[in-house]
This record gives sequence, structure tokens and C-alpha cells, in this order.
Amino acid sequence: MDNTYNKQSYYLTGLFTLTIRLVVGWTYFSAFWRRVILKPKLDPDFAGYIGHKFNHFLPNSLGIKPIIEYLLENPDSLWLAMVTFTIIEGVVGLLFMLGLFTRTMSIVITGLALAILLSAGWLGTTCLDEWQIGVLGIAAGFTLFLSGSGRYSIDYWLIKKNIKITGKKWFSWFGSGELPIAANRLHKLALSGTVVILFITLFTNQYFHGGIWGPLHNMSINPKVEINEARLEDDSLSFQLFRVEGVDVYGSFLIDVTLTNKTGDKIIQLKADDLAKFPKEKITNKYISKIKPGKHSMILPLGAKGTITVTDTVLSSIPKGNYTLTLTDVSGKEWSVNILK
Repeated sequence: MDNTYNKQSYYLTGLFTLTIRLVVGWTYFSAFWRRVILKPKLDPDFAGYIGHKFNHFLPNSLGIKPIIEYLLENPDSLWLAMVTFTIIEGVVGLLFMLGLFTRTMSIVITGLALAILLSAGWLGTTCLDEWQIGVLGIAAGFTLFLSGSGRYSIDYWLIKKNIKITGKKWFSWFGSGELPIAANRLHKLALSGTVVILFITLFTNQYFHGGIWGPLHNMSINPKVEINEARLEDDSLSFQLFRVEGVDVYGSFLIDVTLTNKTGDKIIQLKADDLAKFPKEKITNKYISKIKPGKHSMILPLGAKGTITVTDTVLSSIPKGNYTLTLTDVSGKEWSVNILK
């Protein structure tokens, strides 16, 4: 029994995976097309700047949160990273569709899909949108690495024309054609790669969504705001807000901020109109997605982190003790924290 597969076998598998190659290639090239051709999404002054979407990834990303946070704290580096990522997506997606250096492009696509999965796999309001994009991209990349591209590709044309580079051993690993590996080793490669990808799929499904056991959850549905570093000093109340969950396409809308003492008496209360007119200079934002006063409330975009400072002479006269700060969202959700003066 022959211990290898012939070229015809690879041309057939490349033909069978043609649809995957074209569709997956377009999903990556279209990212470049949208951001550069259709709308100026790489312009930091544009409302739809891609950096804001990147900011949405931060709260619940897996393993790469320090990288995301560094870029958000350094807008010039963030812009360069977004431009670089977009160019890579455009070039790789186009070459993948054309079938040029198919296996190289499949490796890059697998890496891009993994980056999407780790950063944004928790997002998705109606279904597990970004998680599905990530895991399917990884699976497709590995599949195309094994198959290469078939008849309808530039790799195939180069091989048929006997272009010099196609005779090099490395071309089979980085382009297309038969892999220079024995059949039994190819079986082990395919099986081990499949097991690893299945593990990544199941692990991230459970980590982000509880998709295997325990309560199923979707962090993209309801807003959640963390309150940190709450302080009462002299005539000021300051606290840091970090919006960590909820829909990414619009903000959480804060309609009430109330400070009460231990008996429940209100010391300060800012209602919706007060928050809509809140001074911008009293908000110190950390990232490019900013907490800001809106038309009818204070808006907290997903991933935004900022410190709010409320000044009022009444705060300088309150006695030492325990106080409670309560925030109310337009949805009715409340978040509270205790403050010791």
C-alpha cells in the first residue's frame, strides 16, 4: 500500500474546500474593504473609528487584556495597530481567495481568528457572534492548510507552468500541492490539530458563555458597571466607573446617582437632567471610548473607564461614617458601593 497521497488527491481536496477558501477569504478582505473603501473607519475622528470597537473587547478578553489596555492607553500605537491589522486582513484575505501561497495564508488566518476569539469571543447579543467567527476561522484555516488550493488558484497555475519556486520543497509547505509527509504522519497531524482546535472551541465556549455546563450566560445582553476607588474628601465625591458588560453598539444610560447615609437619608442626588448637563471637565476618561453627558442621561459606552468627580458644599459638612453610593441605569439596574469617610 502506498504510504503517500498523490497530487491528484490534493487537487481534489483543494477543489472540495474552494467554497471555504473564497468565503473565509472574503470575510477578512471585507474588513479592509469596509474600513478603507466604504467608510473612513481608520480615522480616529470618525464616529465609527475601529478603535472604539477594539475598546469594546477589553473588559472580558482572555489572556491578551494587557496588550489591549496598553494600546488603548496609547492612541498613536492603537491607530498604528489598527492600520497594520487592517492591511494584514486585506492582503491575507485577497491572497487566500486567489489561492496564492495558500498554506501560508491559512496559517495567518488561523492566527487572526485566534486573536478575534481571545479578544472578542464574549461578544454577541442575539447569538455567540464573535465566538463563532473565531472558532470557525481557526477550523477553516487548519483545513485549508491540510488541503492547499486546487485547480482554481494561482498556486495551481504556478505548479502547472513549472515555475521554478514550485520545485522547491518549501513551496509545498507554504503554497499548495502534496505535502512532503508520509500518510501515517499526515493522519497524526490532522488528528492532533483537530483535537487541539476542538479543545480551544470547547474551552472558550465554556469560559465565555458557560456553553457546556453550568448556567448559560451572555455578557452582551445586560449592562454591568463596576464602581471602584470611591472617595469622600472635603467637598467632593469621586468614583471610577468601568462598563464591563452589555450591548456594544450603544451605551449604558445612567439616570440617577445617589449618595445616602447609613439611615438611608439622601445626601446628594443627581437625576437624569443633572447627569445630562454634567460638566465634562469633571469626567476623567482613561480610554478612547469615553463616559460623557448625553441628551437625557450620562452615557457609559462598553469598555469605557473614567473617574467622575462631584463637588458640593454639603459634602464638607457631613460627619464621618459609612455612606452608600448607588447608580441607576435607564433599564432599572442598580449598582452600589459603600464609602467610609
